[in-house]
Amino acid sequence: MKFFPFVILLVISNALFAQDFFDRADVFFEQHLDEAGMVNYEGADEEKLQELIAEVATYSLEDKSDLHQKAFYINAYNLLVINSVVMNMEKSSVQDVAGFFTQKIHRVANVRRSLNELEKEVLFVDFPDPRLHFVLVCGAISCPPLINKAYRPETLEKQLQAQCTSALNKVGFISFDDAFNTLRWSALFDWYAADFGQKKEGIITWINTFRTQKIPTTVKTSVMDYNWSLNRQSTFEGEMSTLVIPPKNSIRYVVSSTIKKGSTETKIFNNLFTQATGYGNELKSRSNFFTTFITSLYGVSDRLNVGIEARYRRVSSTGFPHTPLSVFEDNAEDAARQSLATIGPKIRWAPVPKWGNFSIQSAFWFPLESDLEGSNDKAYIDWNGFTSWTQIMNDFTIGQSFSVFTEVDFLWEDIGTGGEGVDLNRISTPVTLIGSYFPEPKTTLYVLNGFSPYWSPDLDWFYQVGLGAKYQFSRKFEVELLYNKFTNSFLLENNGRASTFNFGIRINT
Repeated sequence: MKFFPFVILLVISNALFAQDFFDRADVFFEQHLDEAGMVNYEGADEEKLQELIAEVATYSLEDKSDLHQKAFYINAYNLLVINSVVMNMEKSSVQDVAGFFTQKIHRVANVRRSLNELEKEVLFVDFPDPRLHFVLVCGAISCPPLINKAYRPETLEKQLQAQCTSALNKVGFISFDDAFNTLRWSALFDWYAADFGQKKEGIITWINTFRTQKIPTTVKTSVMDYNWSLNRQSTFEGEMSTLVIPPKNSIRYVVSSTIKKGSTETKIFNNLFTQATGYGNELKSRSNFFTTFITSLYGVSDRLNVGIEARYRRVSSTGFPHTPLSVFEDNAEDAARQSLATIGPKIRWAPVPKWGNFSIQSAFWFPLESDLEGSNDKAYIDWNGFTSWTQIMNDFTIGQSFSVFTEVDFLWEDIGTGGEGVDLNRISTPVTLIGSYFPEPKTTLYVLNGFSPYWSPDLDWFYQVGLGAKYQFSRKFEVELLYNKFTNSFLLENNGRASTFNFGIRINT
């Protein structure tokens, strides 16, 4: 029994230590947040913040109640977001920090986790509760606001209810027009539909449990643009201002980024290449190649995606006055042909965690017919051998409305069919540069330049320049149009001209 007092003292000290964390977090939030939930990142007391982050790292959850653990993880998440923003003060958005949610690792209760893992693999697994979406704050204007208090075990249920009630009765998250029966809601309901009831009727029913003015389930819905600008306090001539101009490129889809673990991406890209040659001003012949790329990828992890890619082709070689659309005519003159030409595996890999928009993509295509290159009675449609295509891609955000995309490829075509000991028919190293402008968040206008030398068996090349546009109906659905002009040595020597018309669709789940 002589150890009994020490046991009692240990239990009491642990309880006091636990309570101290919530007290210290409470003081920090009160000192650094205004009534609108904006954060004073520039004026953060870094010494106090680092003390809290150190406490988050080593905090013991042993023998703690579910409410205690849930409250701790909510505060830990919000403190880690604030600390990560303070560590990257020069950035205007968390999206400008590579791997902010997925690749930056934090120590939480003696376990190393990313913010995404803390949210999706801890909180939403151990404490599934859609109300969490309104208290976990991602550091953006369009996030629900932080409160200037810590979430505490003894008041957590009341705080969760209060936050949801406050957010879902504000125009910033729910904008309901009774006269026109229309509803604009936060993108949170689009991204996490399954948490709120999946379908429109279920989501609205969930929302109505917190609403003063109820919303009919027959309402027409649309999604608000998400403003990823920092939820920071700013000053102008001594007066507090909450006016922040959202980056127009804040919600764009980045081609070179990997998709998240467990998600899928499907792309259908159609390319119509048409080439005409002749003498003087009189064109004599036209060749058309229509190709459909169908690509499907799955996120094995946040940094590794695997999938499959197939290539369907139609070709025609005709005289004039035929047009590029002649390739779709079954009775096209001269040589015409169509085939599901190739299929093969594809991977996309982000090898450097801190380079969020850098990836390496590689595909290997197998021919599906034995005579794709054609013979006397068949037109050329593709190579008879295997094809390997590796793309090294990176994307750079520039300011509020621009980005630059770069790509360097290594393309091996007709592998193993060169004959007479030649194992590799042709190698090329295309280089592509794309400059994009975002007139508004969902729209992209871009200029493309590309140069590709062919290194074997004879040195050749082509150059392309193009104009394109994309429209992102939602984060999950996007369409693209692109027009390119081509030239190479053959076309220059034969008074030729070539161009492509492109249409693409992207679907994410």
